[in-house]
Amino acid sequence: MARAVVFGSQGRTLRDTEAAFFRDANPWGFILFQRNLETTDQIRRLTGDLRDAVGRDAPILIDQEGGRVARLTPPGWSGWTNALDFVSRLPTPAVRIAAMRLRYSVIAAELRALGIDVNCAPLGDIARPDTSPPIRERLYGTEPRAVAELARAVADGLADGGVLPVLKHIPGHGRATLDSHFDLPRVTASLKTLREGDFYPFRQLSDLPMGMTAHVVFEALDPDRPATQSPDVIQMIRAEIGFDGLLLTDDLSMQALSGDFDARAAAALRAGCDVILHCNGDASEMRAVAGATPALQGRAMARAAAALAARGRGADIDIAAARAKIAALSDEVRHAG
Repeated sequence: MARAVVFGSQGRTLRDTEAAFFRDANPWGFILFQRNLETTDQIRRLTGDLRDAVGRDAPILIDQEGGRVARLTPPGWSGWTNALDFVSRLPTPAVRIAAMRLRYSVIAAELRALGIDVNCAPLGDIARPDTSPPIRERLYGTEPRAVAELARAVADGLADGGVLPVLKHIPGHGRATLDSHFDLPRVTASLKTLREGDFYPFRQLSDLPMGMTAHVVFEALDPDRPATQSPDVIQMIRAEIGFDGLLLTDDLSMQALSGDFDARAAAALRAGCDVILHCNGDASEMRAVAGATPALQGRAMARAAAALAARGRGADIDIAAARAKIAALSDEVRHAG
């Protein structure tokens, strides 16, 4: 039975010691970063070796938003501007939706060719003037309805190419004025304000098969714990937002969280997260996380099975034609690679 965790690997090849650890720990899946990626053939070997280590077709995740967050970059793969800049250059809502769907169908096609079948997108967070800059430039807009529509287009584009989307960062990162990679953001807005704005895109996309939590404290729900480790926030995500997909934590090694890694993992699971995400490939940290993380069971196991069942081969996408079509929608949209 797979363990309720997704782990990162340290390098571009799977070392014997890592393979042995993964064989014993049996993580549900893996996540790749730029440190793991060099050439098409190398990445295909790595994704195959990771799956061989656990003896099954384990999901392999990546953060490939384009722009600031892109693990695969030109010249080998398509280059994109940050999402907020990308959509701002397009003339109408309909064109923005069409272009975002095409953008992510291209990304999906490039990922599937490498053996990567899950992408950590779309983002349902709403951009505000004081949103932390590392988050803000990755977002899709400032209005809840428009963000929801564009996030749906992203999810549909990924599905077109046979890649599972991961909705993030539930229940919203847009009011965070600090970068959760380094600090713990706190949101003081009222529950009424959050319901009317921040939560709206996540309600509209609550049918997606996978989601990711925010390492953010929402004082109106739980003044003491970030969403990832808060039973009150996770209950709200399930009951009010209506998300019943597989819920992953954001990366457990981010500095928004504190304490030993076994305690971080245990707190997230107690709160109601289904799967722990640990990204940096640090062997000692992974051992601690594995020790605190049981096998998938119950509703978490059912959600994981449903997510995997939603994986598909996807349509054959002509990448050059899709990029040309995006360029035709607006000659200001630039491409690299």
